[in-house]
Amino acid sequence: MKKISIKDIAKALNVSTTTISYILNGKAREKHISVEVEKKVEEYAKKHNYRPNQLAKGLRMGKTHLICLMIEDIGDLYFSEVARDIESIAYEKGYRIVYCNTKNSLEKTQELIDTFRNINVDGYIIAPAGNIEKDILELIDDKIPVVTFDRNAEGLNVSYVGTDNFESSYKGTKHLLEQGFEKIAFITLESQQTHMQNRLLGYEKAIEESSKQCYIKKVDYAQKTEGEVINEIVNFLKDNSSLDAVYFSTNYLAIDGLGAFNKLGLRLIDDIGMLVFDDIALFRVYQPTITAIAQPIAEMSQHIINLMLSHLVDTKNYIPEKTTVPSNLQIRESSIKKLKKK
Repeated sequence: MKKISIKDIAKALNVSTTTISYILNGKAREKHISVEVEKKVEEYAKKHNYRPNQLAKGLRMGKTHLICLMIEDIGDLYFSEVARDIESIAYEKGYRIVYCNTKNSLEKTQELIDTFRNINVDGYIIAPAGNIEKDILELIDDKIPVVTFDRNAEGLNVSYVGTDNFESSYKGTKHLLEQGFEKIAFITLESQQTHMQNRLLGYEKAIEESSKQCYIKKVDYAQKTEGEVINEIVNFLKDNSSLDAVYFSTNYLAIDGLGAFNKLGLRLIDDIGMLVFDDIALFRVYQPTITAIAQPIAEMSQHIINLMLSHLVDTKNYIPEKTTVPSNLQIRESSIKKLKKK
């Protein structure tokens, strides 16, 4: 069936398009339109399955009921779970989520913000790329609500939901030390973003307190293929063959790490221990199971969308709120040190 427009209804009923628009937008009484005409228009619209163009309506009225969710990569299991939960809650409240991947690129993030400003999205939920603070500030100055998550925008008074990356990383590293691991490497991203820096600092503090040596490998993940990342980890492990445990700062680095272990013939527990920041289903079913620092995704998602919805109620008075949700250390087989037989 062909989609009908306001012009089609106006032509069929010999009523002006302005009158049709007023009726379909619930303004018949306000504009003193007769009940008879109102009823005729509503019945015709219902009979012919009229559906308004929500985007066009939003552009006219300044409210689209669209929220832009800007994340690093929807393919990442952590971000996809956050997106799923946020979308579910937003839908129940009458909002739709528009997704976009930034790939942690400042240039791409800026272009996407400009694009969605042109279609008047009502608010932005952002996992910020580095140096995006100026653009976020411009949104807030223009009374467009912003909620950041996963990583904070440095020095910016903006609503934020995340976990304590430093404390979580510190406790995870302490767990490995308490299990008897002595040469623990930290494999992370080549990144200046706050969450990655805090995970590194948490590792360093725990290692230094134990008077052990830090073994740190930074990977320029965005500039390398999966095979190149695996080979880089392989070479690092070869150069540090005495390591007895590895802590990966992200789940996707850990997956590449497993590929590197396989290449080297290293067996979890028997040859090397393992810890990962950010839990995913794979780590619960992999054999042996893998210890991970789990962010409470459902709880975080609830905080994120609730914050956004509260800002949308009153866009003129943006009062930032910062929420820190504790992570949970999910202890599994990979971090339990196997006792060597005498």
